[in-house]
Amino acid sequence: MKKNSTVIAKAGFLVGTLDLLSAFLHYYIVTGKDPLFILKYITSALLGPAAFSGGAEMYVTGLLLHYLVAFSFTVFFFWLYPRLKILGKNRVATGIFYGLFIWTVMNLIMVPLSRIGKFPGSASGVLINAAILILAIGLPLSFIASRYYRNGKRLRI
Repeated sequence: MKKNSTVIAKAGFLVGTLDLLSAFLHYYIVTGKDPLFILKYITSALLGPAAFSGGAEMYVTGLLLHYLVAFSFTVFFFWLYPRLKILGKNRVATGIFYGLFIWTVMNLIMVPLSRIGKFPGSASGVLINAAILILAIGLPLSFIASRYYRNGKRLRI
């Protein structure tokens, strides 16, 4: 059980970090502004506009929320992987599919239900955000889970 938890924790931390760094980089390239704004944006999902007037606690809250979501998607993927045999057929296709699944859940369900409201986005923004989720979360999780289960491990959650 401990080894299973370690694999999930490392995978969750990896994909959460890749996703966050990608979001920081993209935001900075597009706006030229401080990428830490992303953390306040995440916090605004719970607190609404009040998150933008807060200080360090808003950054920490955003960071914790971000990793909570990343770990949730990681645990779900590791749970789902051995149950849907098709996921083991092609790691790249699985990674693309899971990245798109995450984009769909986040932008069509979670964000609209949060205090952020409607996700502001253009067609190019949608494509970039989907690509970030595919490259930073979907593909790494697909390759990590493939290797994990190929080595004969079984995850018990």
